[in-house]
Amino acid sequence: MSLITKDVTKKFGEMNTLILKGISLEIKSGEMVSITGRSGSGKSTLLYILSSLDSPTAGQVLIDGVNIHQLGIRDLHHFRNQNMGFVFQFHHLLPELSALENILMPAVKAGQSQEKKQKALEIMSEFSILDKANHRPAQLSGGEQQRVAIARALVMNPRYIFADEPTGNLDSANGLAVINFFKKINSQFGTTIIYVTHDKEFAQMGHRQIQLVDGQLA
Repeated sequence: MSLITKDVTKKFGEMNTLILKGISLEIKSGEMVSITGRSGSGKSTLLYILSSLDSPTAGQVLIDGVNIHQLGIRDLHHFRNQNMGFVFQFHHLLPELSALENILMPAVKAGQSQEKKQKALEIMSEFSILDKANHRPAQLSGGEQQRVAIARALVMNPRYIFADEPTGNLDSANGLAVINFFKKINSQFGTTIIYVTHDKEFAQMGHRQIQLVDGQLA
């Protein structure tokens, strides 16, 4: 089981600006891998292509043998919901829902909200936000909102978690807590975690680093 890219290229805009230049790599099941590089190096673009949220201009992305960019829309949504969790720098929590309801959103989409409710509460307890279950996002601190977002990514027991600058809006203490959560999840459940970060210390806390320079593997 692994995630493999084969000669992935990405161009943007009318000028066909080349952002990724023939990326070929393998991330094995159970790895925790950071993607690093200067601003504009293509690291977030690579993450979005690996996670199926963007498509390559050329090349292939295979997750456990499935060419994810050849799936139809319905099959792709199902594959994501069953196998992937996403964490972003901006939390994308729904303001009208409570913390618990936000966490359960992937389960609602899968028709499993009742089955996953206890799981959601257990994660909230693990993340020390159980007492915030009925609070709306506006009533939470930045660190609490990010923990809610991570809990949402975990509630379906995904095999892969993709995180784009998950510590970018947090102070150093909360940022370290997020990376330590990832390490614990990776260790306990064997979840493959792929995260973009500009923080050298956090980058080194994974098993290995993928460094991009001008759209190529360093």
